[in-house]
Amino acid sequence: MKIGVYGGTFNPPHLGHVTAARAVFELLKLDLLLLVPDGQPPHKMLPPGSPSPEQRLEMTRLAGEQLGLGERVRTLDLELKREGRSYTAETLRQLHQQYPEDELWLLMGTDMFLTLQAWREPGEILSLAGIAAFGRTEEDTEELFSVQRDYLYRTYPQARIFTLTIPGVVDVSSTELRTMLARGEGGNLLPPAVYGYILREGLYDTRADLKHLPLRTLRPVALSYLKHKRIPHVLGTEQEAIRLAERYGADVEKARVAALLHDCTKRLDMEEQLALCRQYGIRLDALEQQALKLLHAKTGAAIARDVFGVDDEIYRAIWWHTTGHAGMTLLEKIMYLADYIEPSRDFPGVDKLRAVCYKDLDEGLLMGLEMTIEEMTSMGNPVHHATIEARDALKG
Repeated sequence: MKIGVYGGTFNPPHLGHVTAARAVFELLKLDLLLLVPDGQPPHKMLPPGSPSPEQRLEMTRLAGEQLGLGERVRTLDLELKREGRSYTAETLRQLHQQYPEDELWLLMGTDMFLTLQAWREPGEILSLAGIAAFGRTEEDTEELFSVQRDYLYRTYPQARIFTLTIPGVVDVSSTELRTMLARGEGGNLLPPAVYGYILREGLYDTRADLKHLPLRTLRPVALSYLKHKRIPHVLGTEQEAIRLAERYGADVEKARVAALLHDCTKRLDMEEQLALCRQYGIRLDALEQQALKLLHAKTGAAIARDVFGVDDEIYRAIWWHTTGHAGMTLLEKIMYLADYIEPSRDFPGVDKLRAVCYKDLDEGLLMGLEMTIEEMTSMGNPVHHATIEARDALKG
Protein backbone atom coordinates (compact mmCIF):
# COMPACT_ATOMS: atom_id res chain seq x y z
CA MET A 1 0.00 0.00 0.00
CA LYS A 2 1.23 3.51 -0.86
CA ILE A 3 0.60 6.00 1.92
CA GLY A 4 0.94 9.77 1.70
CA VAL A 5 1.88 11.73 4.83
CA TYR A 6 1.01 15.42 4.77
CA GLY A 7 2.01 17.40 7.85
CA GLY A 8 1.90 21.06 8.81
CA THR A 9 0.46 23.51 11.28
CA PHE A 10 -2.73 23.79 9.21
CA ASN A 11 -3.43 27.10 10.87
CA PRO A 12 -5.85 27.13 9.11
CA PRO A 13 -5.98 24.45 6.39
CA HIS A 14 -7.00 26.17 3.15
CA LEU A 15 -7.84 25.33 -0.45
CA GLY A 16 -4.15 25.34 -1.38
CA HIS A 17 -3.58 22.43 0.98
CA VAL A 18 -6.62 20.59 -0.35
CA THR A 19 -5.76 21.07 -4.02
CA ALA A 20 -2.14 20.00 -3.55
CA ALA A 21 -3.09 16.93 -1.53
CA ARG A 22 -5.61 15.82 -4.12
CA ALA A 23 -3.16 16.30 -7.00
CA VAL A 24 -0.42 14.28 -5.30
CA PHE A 25 -2.88 11.58 -4.26
CA GLU A 26 -4.03 11.10 -7.84
CA LEU A 27 -0.65 11.38 -9.59
CA LEU A 28 1.13 9.03 -7.19
CA LYS A 29 -1.88 6.71 -7.08
CA LEU A 30 -1.83 6.65 -3.30
CA ASP A 31 -4.02 4.22 -1.40
CA LEU A 32 -4.19 6.25 1.81
CA LEU A 33 -3.51 9.85 2.83
CA LEU A 34 -2.60 10.73 6.41
CA LEU A 35 -3.02 14.36 7.50
CA VAL A 36 -0.84 15.17 10.50
CA PRO A 37 -1.23 18.59 12.14
CA ASP A 38 1.87 19.29 14.20
CA GLY A 39 2.00 20.27 17.83
CA GLN A 40 4.93 22.68 17.92
CA PRO A 41 6.77 23.07 14.59
CA PRO A 42 10.56 23.08 14.98
CA HIS A 43 11.13 26.02 12.61
CA LYS A 44 8.67 28.55 14.09
CA MET A 45 6.42 29.32 17.03
CA LEU A 46 2.67 29.21 16.66
CA PRO A 47 1.40 32.82 16.70
CA PRO A 48 -0.34 34.08 19.84
CA GLY A 49 -4.06 33.38 19.89
CA SER A 50 -3.77 30.33 17.64
CA PRO A 51 -6.54 27.74 17.87
CA SER A 52 -6.12 24.93 20.37
CA PRO A 53 -4.64 21.62 19.18
CA GLU A 54 -8.13 20.14 19.25
CA GLN A 55 -9.46 22.93 17.05
CA ARG A 56 -6.66 22.59 14.51
CA LEU A 57 -7.26 18.85 14.47
CA GLU A 58 -10.96 19.38 13.74
CA MET A 59 -10.24 21.93 10.99
CA THR A 60 -7.78 19.51 9.41
CA ARG A 61 -10.34 16.71 9.57
CA LEU A 62 -12.94 18.91 7.88
CA ALA A 63 -10.45 19.91 5.18
CA GLY A 64 -9.55 16.26 4.64
CA GLU A 65 -13.18 15.38 4.11
CA GLN A 66 -13.27 18.03 1.37
CA LEU A 67 -11.01 15.72 -0.67
CA GLY A 68 -13.90 13.32 -1.12
CA LEU A 69 -11.71 10.27 -0.51
CA GLY A 70 -13.85 8.75 2.20
CA GLU A 71 -11.94 6.23 4.31
CA ARG A 72 -8.83 6.78 2.20
CA VAL A 73 -7.96 9.95 4.12
CA ARG A 74 -7.38 10.03 7.87
CA THR A 75 -6.43 12.81 10.27
CA LEU A 76 -3.98 11.82 12.99
CA ASP A 77 -3.29 13.47 16.34
CA LEU A 78 0.03 11.73 17.00
CA GLU A 79 2.11 14.93 16.83
CA LEU A 80 -0.42 16.90 18.86
CA LYS A 81 -0.15 14.34 21.65
CA ARG A 82 3.64 14.24 21.55
CA GLU A 83 5.44 16.55 23.96
CA GLY A 84 8.02 19.01 22.64
CA ARG A 85 8.66 19.99 19.05
CA SER A 86 7.24 17.97 16.16
CA TYR A 87 10.10 16.42 14.21
CA THR A 88 9.26 14.70 10.93
CA ALA A 89 11.85 11.95 11.39
CA GLU A 90 10.23 10.90 14.65
CA THR A 91 6.77 10.91 13.07
CA LEU A 92 7.94 8.78 10.15
CA ARG A 93 9.56 6.27 12.50
CA GLN A 94 6.29 5.98 14.35
CA LEU A 95 4.32 5.55 11.14
CA HIS A 96 6.84 3.01 9.81
CA GLN A 97 6.24 0.92 12.92
CA GLN A 98 2.50 1.17 12.33
CA TYR A 99 2.75 0.39 8.59
CA PRO A 100 5.93 -1.73 8.35
CA GLU A 101 5.10 -3.30 4.99
CA ASP A 102 3.82 -0.16 3.27
CA GLU A 103 5.45 2.56 1.16
CA LEU A 104 5.44 6.04 2.74
CA TRP A 105 5.51 9.29 0.77
CA LEU A 106 6.02 12.62 2.52
CA LEU A 107 4.12 15.53 0.93
CA MET A 108 5.61 19.03 1.13
CA GLY A 109 5.59 22.41 -0.54
CA THR A 110 8.45 24.14 -2.31
CA ASP A 111 9.93 25.95 0.68
CA MET A 112 10.11 22.75 2.72
CA PHE A 113 11.61 20.82 -0.18
CA LEU A 114 14.34 23.37 -0.82
CA THR A 115 15.45 23.28 2.83
CA LEU A 116 15.07 19.56 3.49
CA GLN A 117 18.79 19.04 4.04
CA ALA A 118 18.62 21.43 7.02
CA TRP A 119 15.94 19.42 8.79
CA ARG A 120 16.66 17.18 11.74
CA GLU A 121 17.87 13.76 10.51
CA PRO A 122 17.33 14.33 6.77
CA GLY A 123 18.97 11.02 5.93
CA GLU A 124 16.56 9.18 8.20
CA ILE A 125 13.63 10.99 6.59
CA LEU A 126 14.75 10.03 3.10
CA SER A 127 15.31 6.42 4.10
CA LEU A 128 11.84 6.09 5.62
CA ALA A 129 9.79 7.90 2.97
CA GLY A 130 9.79 9.11 -0.57
CA ILE A 131 9.43 12.86 -1.08
CA ALA A 132 6.48 14.27 -3.04
CA ALA A 133 7.16 17.99 -3.47
CA PHE A 134 4.71 20.34 -5.15
CA GLY A 135 5.03 23.88 -6.40
CA ARG A 136 2.15 26.24 -5.77
CA THR A 137 3.00 29.16 -8.04
CA GLU A 138 4.34 29.77 -11.51
CA GLU A 139 7.69 30.65 -9.98
CA ASP A 140 7.99 27.09 -8.65
CA THR A 141 9.41 25.68 -11.88
CA GLU A 142 10.98 22.41 -12.82
CA GLU A 143 14.33 24.20 -13.12
CA LEU A 144 14.18 25.08 -9.42
CA PHE A 145 13.12 21.58 -8.47
CA SER A 146 15.79 19.88 -10.55
CA VAL A 147 18.71 21.60 -8.79
CA GLN A 148 17.51 20.49 -5.36
CA ARG A 149 16.53 17.06 -6.61
CA ASP A 150 19.98 16.45 -8.05
CA TYR A 151 21.64 17.62 -4.83
CA LEU A 152 19.53 15.29 -2.70
CA TYR A 153 20.20 12.33 -4.98
CA ARG A 154 23.96 12.93 -4.74
CA THR A 155 23.93 13.45 -0.97
CA TYR A 156 21.41 10.76 -0.06
CA PRO A 157 21.59 7.87 -2.56
CA GLN A 158 18.56 6.23 -0.97
CA ALA A 159 16.32 9.19 -1.82
CA ARG A 160 13.09 8.73 -3.77
CA ILE A 161 11.76 12.06 -5.05
CA PHE A 162 8.68 13.05 -7.04
CA THR A 163 8.10 16.71 -7.92
CA LEU A 164 5.23 18.46 -9.65
CA THR A 165 3.89 21.94 -10.26
CA ILE A 166 0.17 22.43 -9.69
CA PRO A 167 -1.01 25.23 -12.00
CA GLY A 168 -3.87 27.36 -10.78
CA VAL A 169 -3.63 26.22 -7.18
CA VAL A 170 -4.79 28.73 -4.56
CA ASP A 171 -1.60 30.43 -3.38
CA VAL A 172 -2.05 32.10 -0.02
CA SER A 173 0.02 31.94 3.12
CA SER A 174 -1.67 31.03 6.36
CA THR A 175 -0.36 34.27 7.87
CA GLU A 176 -2.06 36.35 5.18
CA LEU A 177 -5.22 34.30 5.52
CA ARG A 178 -5.43 34.80 9.28
CA THR A 179 -5.18 38.56 8.76
CA MET A 180 -7.87 38.45 6.10
CA LEU A 181 -10.21 36.47 8.33
CA ALA A 182 -9.87 39.04 11.11
CA ARG A 183 -11.04 41.64 8.56
CA GLY A 184 -14.05 39.55 7.59
CA GLU A 185 -12.43 38.37 4.33
CA GLY A 186 -10.85 35.19 2.98
CA GLY A 187 -13.72 32.77 3.38
CA ASN A 188 -13.50 31.92 -0.32
CA LEU A 189 -9.97 30.59 0.22
CA LEU A 190 -11.12 27.92 2.67
CA PRO A 191 -13.12 24.72 2.34
CA PRO A 192 -16.67 25.79 3.26
CA ALA A 193 -16.91 23.56 6.32
CA VAL A 194 -13.57 24.86 7.63
CA TYR A 195 -14.73 28.45 7.19
CA GLY A 196 -17.97 27.60 8.96
CA TYR A 197 -16.08 26.02 11.85
CA ILE A 198 -13.87 29.12 12.18
CA LEU A 199 -16.95 31.35 12.39
CA ARG A 200 -18.70 29.00 14.79
CA GLU A 201 -15.71 28.91 17.14
CA GLY A 202 -14.79 32.58 16.71
CA LEU A 203 -11.23 31.75 15.61
CA TYR A 204 -8.73 34.27 14.18
CA ASP A 205 -10.63 37.21 15.67
CA THR A 206 -13.76 36.49 13.65
CA ARG A 207 -16.82 37.79 15.42
CA ALA A 208 -19.82 36.31 13.68
CA ASP A 209 -23.16 36.77 15.46
CA LEU A 210 -24.44 33.21 15.12
CA LYS A 211 -27.97 34.23 16.08
CA HIS A 212 -28.22 36.68 13.18
CA LEU A 213 -26.36 35.04 10.31
CA PRO A 214 -27.38 35.78 6.72
CA LEU A 215 -28.12 32.61 4.76
CA ARG A 216 -24.89 32.85 2.75
CA THR A 217 -22.95 32.64 6.03
CA LEU A 218 -25.23 30.18 7.79
CA ARG A 219 -24.62 27.62 5.05
CA PRO A 220 -20.87 27.02 5.69
CA VAL A 221 -21.44 27.14 9.45
CA ALA A 222 -24.14 24.48 9.14
CA LEU A 223 -21.90 22.35 6.92
CA SER A 224 -19.18 22.41 9.58
CA TYR A 225 -21.37 20.18 11.77
CA LEU A 226 -21.65 17.44 9.16
CA LYS A 227 -19.74 14.47 7.92
CA HIS A 228 -18.73 15.11 4.33
CA LYS A 229 -20.97 12.38 2.91
CA ARG A 230 -24.02 14.08 4.46
CA ILE A 231 -23.37 17.48 2.87
CA PRO A 232 -25.05 16.63 -0.49
CA HIS A 233 -28.14 15.48 1.40
CA VAL A 234 -28.40 18.69 3.44
CA LEU A 235 -27.85 20.94 0.43
CA GLY A 236 -30.34 18.85 -1.54
CA THR A 237 -32.87 19.20 1.28
CA GLU A 238 -32.39 22.97 1.18
CA GLN A 239 -33.11 23.08 -2.55
CA GLU A 240 -36.15 20.81 -2.18
CA ALA A 241 -37.44 22.95 0.70
CA ILE A 242 -37.16 26.05 -1.49
CA ARG A 243 -39.19 24.43 -4.27
CA LEU A 244 -41.88 23.13 -1.92
CA ALA A 245 -42.11 26.44 -0.06
CA GLU A 246 -42.53 28.34 -3.32
CA ARG A 247 -45.10 25.82 -4.55
CA TYR A 248 -47.27 26.02 -1.43
CA GLY A 249 -46.70 29.59 -0.26
CA ALA A 250 -44.53 28.97 2.82
CA ASP A 251 -41.78 31.27 4.09
CA VAL A 252 -38.85 30.34 1.84
CA GLU A 253 -36.15 31.71 4.13
CA LYS A 254 -37.47 29.78 7.13
CA ALA A 255 -37.62 26.63 5.03
CA ARG A 256 -33.99 27.11 4.03
CA VAL A 257 -32.81 27.71 7.60
CA ALA A 258 -34.65 24.61 8.82
CA ALA A 259 -33.18 22.53 6.00
CA LEU A 260 -29.62 23.70 6.60
CA LEU A 261 -29.79 22.94 10.33
CA HIS A 262 -32.01 19.86 10.41
CA ASP A 263 -29.11 17.37 10.58
CA CYS A 264 -26.65 19.48 12.59
CA THR A 265 -26.31 16.78 15.29
CA LYS A 266 -26.64 13.77 13.00
CA ARG A 267 -22.98 12.78 13.35
CA LEU A 268 -23.17 12.39 17.14
CA ASP A 269 -23.26 8.94 18.71
CA MET A 270 -25.79 7.71 21.24
CA GLU A 271 -23.84 8.85 24.28
CA GLU A 272 -23.38 12.34 22.84
CA GLN A 273 -27.04 12.56 21.82
CA LEU A 274 -28.22 11.58 25.29
CA ALA A 275 -25.85 14.10 26.86
CA LEU A 276 -27.44 16.87 24.76
CA CYS A 277 -30.89 15.65 25.75
CA ARG A 278 -29.91 15.99 29.40
CA GLN A 279 -28.35 19.40 28.77
CA TYR A 280 -31.49 20.76 27.11
CA GLY A 281 -34.02 18.94 29.29
CA ILE A 282 -35.40 16.89 26.39
CA ARG A 283 -37.71 14.16 27.60
CA LEU A 284 -37.56 10.88 25.69
CA ASP A 285 -40.10 8.10 25.42
CA ALA A 286 -39.10 4.44 25.66
CA LEU A 287 -38.44 4.07 21.92
CA GLU A 288 -36.42 7.28 21.65
CA GLN A 289 -34.16 6.18 24.48
CA GLN A 290 -33.06 3.26 22.31
CA ALA A 291 -33.31 4.60 18.73
CA LEU A 292 -30.36 6.77 17.73
CA LYS A 293 -32.00 7.83 14.45
CA LEU A 294 -34.81 9.55 16.32
CA LEU A 295 -32.66 11.70 18.57
CA HIS A 296 -30.93 14.00 16.10
CA ALA A 297 -34.18 15.77 15.24
CA LYS A 298 -34.73 16.79 18.86
CA THR A 299 -31.12 17.67 19.67
CA GLY A 300 -30.75 19.42 16.32
CA ALA A 301 -33.78 21.57 17.09
CA ALA A 302 -32.29 22.43 20.47
CA ILE A 303 -28.96 23.47 18.91
CA ALA A 304 -30.77 25.46 16.23
CA ARG A 305 -32.61 27.47 18.87
CA ASP A 306 -29.83 27.77 21.44
CA VAL A 307 -26.90 28.49 19.11
CA PHE A 308 -28.59 30.05 16.08
CA GLY A 309 -31.64 31.64 17.69
CA VAL A 310 -34.27 30.17 15.36
CA ASP A 311 -37.90 30.90 16.13
CA ASP A 312 -40.47 28.36 17.34
CA GLU A 313 -41.74 27.64 13.81
CA ILE A 314 -38.31 26.57 12.57
CA TYR A 315 -37.58 24.81 15.85
CA ARG A 316 -40.67 22.65 15.49
CA ALA A 317 -40.01 21.94 11.81
CA ILE A 318 -36.62 20.48 12.75
CA TRP A 319 -38.00 18.71 15.85
CA TRP A 320 -40.65 16.80 13.83
CA HIS A 321 -38.77 16.22 10.56
CA THR A 322 -38.04 12.55 11.32
CA THR A 323 -41.32 11.26 12.78
CA GLY A 324 -43.94 13.80 11.80
CA HIS A 325 -46.96 14.24 14.08
CA ALA A 326 -50.69 14.81 13.91
CA GLY A 327 -51.73 18.30 12.87
CA MET A 328 -48.45 19.38 11.26
CA THR A 329 -47.96 22.99 10.17
CA LEU A 330 -47.12 23.88 6.58
CA LEU A 331 -43.43 24.34 7.35
CA GLU A 332 -43.30 21.06 9.27
CA LYS A 333 -44.81 19.22 6.30
CA ILE A 334 -42.33 20.83 3.92
CA MET A 335 -39.36 19.96 6.12
CA TYR A 336 -40.50 16.36 6.54
CA LEU A 337 -40.97 15.87 2.79
CA ALA A 338 -37.92 17.86 1.64
CA ASP A 339 -35.77 15.58 3.80
CA TYR A 340 -37.58 12.56 2.31
CA ILE A 341 -37.50 13.36 -1.43
CA GLU A 342 -34.41 15.57 -1.95
CA PRO A 343 -32.53 14.79 -5.19
CA SER A 344 -29.91 12.42 -3.75
CA ARG A 345 -32.60 10.11 -2.33
CA ASP A 346 -32.84 6.92 -4.37
CA PHE A 347 -35.27 4.24 -3.23
CA PRO A 348 -38.16 2.36 -4.84
CA GLY A 349 -41.12 4.68 -5.26
CA VAL A 350 -39.30 7.97 -4.67
CA ASP A 351 -40.10 9.36 -8.13
CA LYS A 352 -43.80 8.67 -7.64
CA LEU A 353 -43.65 10.24 -4.19
CA ARG A 354 -42.00 13.36 -5.61
CA ALA A 355 -44.71 13.72 -8.24
CA VAL A 356 -47.48 13.36 -5.66
CA CYS A 357 -45.85 15.91 -3.33
CA TYR A 358 -45.99 18.59 -6.01
CA LYS A 359 -49.57 17.68 -6.93
CA ASP A 360 -50.99 17.75 -3.39
CA LEU A 361 -48.85 18.29 -0.27
CA ASP A 362 -51.10 16.38 2.14
CA GLU A 363 -51.45 13.49 -0.27
CA GLY A 364 -47.66 13.37 -0.57
CA LEU A 365 -47.27 13.56 3.20
CA LEU A 366 -49.69 10.67 3.71
CA MET A 367 -47.88 8.62 1.10
CA GLY A 368 -44.50 9.32 2.73
CA LEU A 369 -45.76 8.39 6.18
CA GLU A 370 -47.28 5.15 4.91
CA MET A 371 -44.06 4.26 3.09
CA THR A 372 -42.11 4.81 6.31
CA ILE A 373 -44.50 2.68 8.35
CA GLU A 374 -44.43 -0.10 5.76
CA GLU A 375 -40.62 -0.08 5.57
CA MET A 376 -40.13 -0.10 9.34
CA THR A 377 -42.71 -2.85 9.80
CA SER A 378 -41.18 -5.02 7.08
CA MET A 379 -37.80 -4.72 8.79
CA GLY A 380 -39.28 -5.73 12.12
CA ASN A 381 -38.55 -2.32 13.65
CA PRO A 382 -40.98 -0.44 15.91
CA VAL A 383 -42.69 2.62 14.45
CA HIS A 384 -42.81 5.78 16.53
CA HIS A 385 -46.30 6.59 17.76
CA ALA A 386 -46.10 10.13 16.35
CA THR A 387 -45.69 8.73 12.83
CA ILE A 388 -48.75 6.50 13.21
CA GLU A 389 -50.75 9.37 14.67
CA ALA A 390 -49.75 11.62 11.78
CA ARG A 391 -50.84 8.96 9.27
CA ASP A 392 -54.15 8.36 11.04
CA ALA A 393 -54.91 12.09 11.29
CA LEU A 394 -54.43 12.53 7.53
CA LYS A 395 -56.65 9.52 6.80
CA GLY A 396 -59.36 10.98 9.03
